[in-house]
Amino acid sequence: MIDKITDLLRRVEEFKPKAEAEVEEFRIKILGKKGELNALMEEFKTVSPEMKRELGQKLNNLKNRAIERVNELKTSIKNSSASTSTIGDMSRPGTNDPMGTRHPIAIVKNEILAIFERMGYTVASGPEIEDDWHVFSALNFPPEHPARDMQDTFFIQRNPDILLRTHTSSIQVRTMETKKPPIRVVCPGRVYRNESISYRSHCMFHQVEGLYIDENVSFADLKQSIEYFAKEFFGEQAVIRLRPSYFPFTEPSAEVDVSCVLCGGKGCPVCKHTGWLEIMGCGMVDPNVLESCGIDPKKYTGFAFGMGIERSAMLKYGVKDLRLFFENDVRFLGQFDSAL
Repeated sequence: MIDKITDLLRRVEEFKPKAEAEVEEFRIKILGKKGELNALMEEFKTVSPEMKRELGQKLNNLKNRAIERVNELKTSIKNSSASTSTIGDMSRPGTNDPMGTRHPIAIVKNEILAIFERMGYTVASGPEIEDDWHVFSALNFPPEHPARDMQDTFFIQRNPDILLRTHTSSIQVRTMETKKPPIRVVCPGRVYRNESISYRSHCMFHQVEGLYIDENVSFADLKQSIEYFAKEFFGEQAVIRLRPSYFPFTEPSAEVDVSCVLCGGKGCPVCKHTGWLEIMGCGMVDPNVLESCGIDPKKYTGFAFGMGIERSAMLKYGVKDLRLFFENDVRFLGQFDSAL
């Protein structure tokens, strides 16, 4: 009987299951009502009294060790299963997860900045929450100008006026206040206006504005710079035209149109069958603006320009609804892989 106990204890210690079902089957075989341990207990009743003490201890040790071993094996298999489910099957072939893309606004912004950086411009930045001086007063906006009205501007507080900037021209003012000419900067950033949201307008959008101030800067320099930008951005076939306009901070001022990139100037619904698309406003910096920022208007002249990044992106990629840029629809954004 001692040999049977020893053999059973050895099998208990050497048992190495691969699944929890095997452990349960082993438990029933050893510890069940009809198991091997109970068979030994029945045989124990027939041994001589002088052997019962020794055999009883061995049977108890066997039973306790068998129960411990079963519990150990169950715990080990459960932990192994949990680890495998967390990490996954390391033998399976890998999968290519889809990569994200840069936002089309970021792509177009970086392209615009790169063009002007090649022309010698540096990038300047400024706060989105501004004061009246940097957004309006320093830029020659009279007190009665409509842009000061609540219908156009998001004011945070009044007296003094603190507001969300309506254009990145405020960065130009800060640059002129802190740097001496020659100044050649481009100013990208988000701007805010209290406008209804539709396929062609939004209450938040992005701009890139530029400023060049030096001695003897002329309108011809402005036109040449914009023409170079248009050909770099829209292609060598691009043609521009300038139409007289009005801005408080430039004089003379102009709107810039580029030949429609979608129809080649022949006329289509996007360009309203005119063959032209408006891309930016520009002009020579008003002497009052230079003087307000501490620059001598008798010695220095300059030009400024500004464009909406969303509008440039719509023209470049043929997007007809501006709201798509703000909805984070991966089906829309995924189309710009090739633009990277």
